[in-house]
Amino acid sequence: MQEQRREYWSRLIAEQEASGTTIRKFCRQRGIADHCFYFWRRRLNSEQGVRFALVKTIPMSVLPIELFLPGGERLCIPAGVDGATLRSVLAALRS
Repeated sequence: MQEQRREYWSRLIAEQEASGTTIRKFCRQRGIADHCFYFWRRRLNSEQGVRFALVKTIPMSVLPIELFLPGGERLCIPAGVDGATLRSVLAALRS
């Protein structure tokens, strides 16, 4: 039962993120209480920790890198950042 809830809320959270709509609007459209959505998003994010996914590979010298973290934070890494700095930032995020 608990695993089914996790899967259900994981799907809803992913659907909301992909939709581009606000959480409030998304929840109203589906008849979900906002506070339940926030509770499960926080709970699932704390269980998962920081995870990374490579979405598209482009040369670093051309465009900056943006990492979207599970808690909703966004990390922008400018083009041309040196490897040592990037490794330090990633190590800090993982700890």
